Amino acid sequence: MTRATSKPSADCTVVVLDTTWRKALPGVERLVRKAARAAIGARRKSLNVALADDREVRVLNKRDRRKDKPTNVLSYPSGEKKFLGDVVLARQTVWREAREQKKTPADHLAHLVVHGTLHLLGHDHETGDANADRMEALERRILKRLGIADPYAVR
Repeated sequence: MTRATSKPSADCTVVVLDTTWRKALPGVERLVRKAARAAIGARRKSLNVALADDREVRVLNKRDRRKDKPTNVLSYPSGEKKFLGDVVLARQTVWREAREQKKTPADHLAHLVVHGTLHLLGHDHETGDANADRMEALERRILKRLGIADPYAVR
């Protein structure tokens, strides 16, 4: 008799603060979990992803980054080993950007979940071109595995 072995996997809790996410994108929780797990890989880690609206994200962005406007994604690293932290997304901004960039909302959301999760894992694109290039290359590889086109390609 063989014993089944389970691979370590990420635990992603999705909190829907704005129910319009579910109406606009059925299966949004499954999509978010899939993108977060793809970014984390085989590491045994956990995180929370909150699906909010622009108003809620604007409040957080003003409080935490001194920017009085909504942004697409915010990441809050926990500083712990197993629990990575929280990612918060703003629905209206995500949808507007997807439209402007000629992407599907689902693909753009997946990209932003990957992006925010990579921040929780310590990646940073704001501390120099080399770091930005590394992070973007990693995002491209992860998204390609998910069947999502290069989000940085000129359209």
